[in-house]
This record gives sequence, C-alpha cells and structure tokens, in this order.
Amino acid sequence: MPGKRVRLAVDRPMRLDSGIEIGGFQIAYQTYGTLNADKSNAIFICHALTGDHFVVEKHPVTGKPGWWEMLVGPGKPVDTDRYFIICSNVLGGCLGSTGPKDADPATGRPYGLSFPVVTIGDMVRAQKLLVEHLGIEKLFCVIGGSMGGMQVLQWAVAYPESVFAAVPIATAARHSAQNIAFHEVGRQAIMADPNWRGGNYLLEGTKPEAGLAVARMAAHITYLSEAALHRKFGRNLQDRKAVTYGFDADFQVESYLRYQGAAFVERFDANSYLYITRAMDYFDLAADAGGTLANAFRPGGKTTPVRFCLASFSSDWLFPTSESRAIVHALNAVAANVSFVEIETDKGHDAFLLDEPEFHQVIHGFLEGCAEHRGLSARRAR
Repeated sequence: MPGKRVRLAVDRPMRLDSGIEIGGFQIAYQTYGTLNADKSNAIFICHALTGDHFVVEKHPVTGKPGWWEMLVGPGKPVDTDRYFIICSNVLGGCLGSTGPKDADPATGRPYGLSFPVVTIGDMVRAQKLLVEHLGIEKLFCVIGGSMGGMQVLQWAVAYPESVFAAVPIATAARHSAQNIAFHEVGRQAIMADPNWRGGNYLLEGTKPEAGLAVARMAAHITYLSEAALHRKFGRNLQDRKAVTYGFDADFQVESYLRYQGAAFVERFDANSYLYITRAMDYFDLAADAGGTLANAFRPGGKTTPVRFCLASFSSDWLFPTSESRAIVHALNAVAANVSFVEIETDKGHDAFLLDEPEFHQVIHGFLEGCAEHRGLSARRAR
C-alpha cells in the first residue's frame, strides 16, 4: 500500500481503554498541502467507518477518486493551498495501520481475534501520537463525519488545549441502540459465514466474502434516505422487462446493493469491520463525565476553549439532527463557542460526502472565521 507510515509507541507502549498496552504499532497516513513555519495551519481529517486516509487522490485499491474531493483540495473549503491536511487510517484498520489482519510480533501470525479491542478513544490517542511525531503542538482544526465526527468530539474532549476548532458532522455523542443493532446484524453475517473460521480465515486461506458483503449491504441502506433510494431506483427492473419469479436481482436496487457488497470485500478486511463497528458501539462521551454530556465540555471545571461547528442533514436517519442538537445543547450549557446548521437535503447520511453546496459554504465560512481569529494569512486568490 502506498503512502506514509510511522511506528508509534515504540519506547513507551500506549495503554488502551481495555487496559491492554500496545506498542510499536504502525499508523498509515497521508498529508496534503504545506505546513507553515509556526505549524499553525494543520487540519486533521478523521475518516468514517469504511473510509481511509486517501482523501484527495486516486485510491490505490479501487482506482476511484479520493473520498472527500468534493470538500478538500486546492481552492476548496478545506483548501490544500492554505492548510496542511493530515489523515490517518485508524488503529484497527486494514489500509496500512496495525489491525487484526497484521502479524502479531509475538507469534508472527495474523492477530485475528487476538488483536485487542479498540475504542474511538484509542484511535484518537494514536492520532495524537502521530501529530506529536509531526512536531505539531496544536491543530488548527479537526474535522470528520459519522465515525469521523465521533473522533472529532473525542479530540475536543480529550485534548482541548491541542485543538483550536472542531467540526463534527452527521454524528452523535454516543451510539444509539438502533445503530448498535444494525452493527450487530453485520457482525453476525460475517461470523455466520463458514469461511470466517472463528476469525482465522487468513491462516486457513479462506475469506468470508459472502458475510462481509451482506454486512456492507445492510449498512449501506442506512447511509441513504428513502427519498434517495426512490429517486435512484424506485421499483425499476434490472436489465429485464418483467420479473423472473425467482431470486435473481430483479430490481435495480437489489443489483446496486449486490454491487456495493462485492466491491467492498475487495478493499476491506472482515475482522477490521468487526473491530471498528465495536469501537463505534462503545462510544459514549457522557459515560466518562458522570453521565452528563455537558461535563465532557467542561475540562477542569472550565469551559472548553475549542470552537465548534456542527452540521447535520435533514434526511439522515442514521445520525438524525436530534443527535447533533443534543451536543449543541450540552455546549450551550457550558457557554462554549458553538455554531450549528441543519442542511436540507434528501440524500441521507451520505450527504456529507456528496455535492451539497450549502454544506460546503458553511465549512468554508467557519474555517475562514477561525483562520481570522487564529491569525492565519488570508486565502490566496485563484
């Protein structure tokens, strides 16, 4: 896999939330743009569940464009002519960072299920080590959507003095029961595949492709809205004029989901899917703050210094606007600096990855305001 890599926690292992220590793990990352002289223009992008660190370049596995090229790039809201962009594959991932498919140094064999369970907090601890490795004391901004938004919130709560601004998008302060349930369906599909082999499929030369594809299909439905599905597919038939009275993909929506599942297994590891979905399930910012979310934004009894901008999408039923409002209310309760917008769209949860001009304008405006307060030079004319 191309890209940058670094081994972290080599001399001093990193303690995970589970209590296990892990050292000498690898983090894969990419950077875009140029770090300025005082290292004040760094933006850390946190990727979502099935994302990776290839934000604005051709993906080395799929050959597709970077997953956030709509928002990030020269002259775009997250301007690579102005900011230094960092994005890493999360700990537990499968695109270069240490995860369950990698070799356990103690045995030389793939970790499989012996890999320690990681949390969103653990992922962010690893990211903090990476940022320190790059010599950056304070990030200008941390931004991300969905699971990336959870990481943004964790950054702001765990390291408030190391983050100037935070942009959590289409996310929540804790994973809901409904979302945990969807994840469990996906995990059970993987583990029910006979080729999973108790998580040892790499050793046994198999791959739970069918189970992983079903997991992806179920999850993908949650990323779209009913309106988006109807607009895209309706009840249109796939390459035929009449139903077959069988179980082939008669409808376009069936064919689409099967394609999404088949494409996913080519680039993602099944055990990583188990681990990363579990990390999202365990996420609960209020749990470590006495059960009160507002307390999470009051470190040491003082209001968080981080500037926040939250964005949600009207048709997102996976992380509905009510979840973002709960975070905003908690921030308001401690008189934090926070702005919020709900974008009207019928594109569902995936809207943050798509062409949404109003959303892009919000991000541009927020970053411009933060740059002015931070004393960053004005955007260069194009």
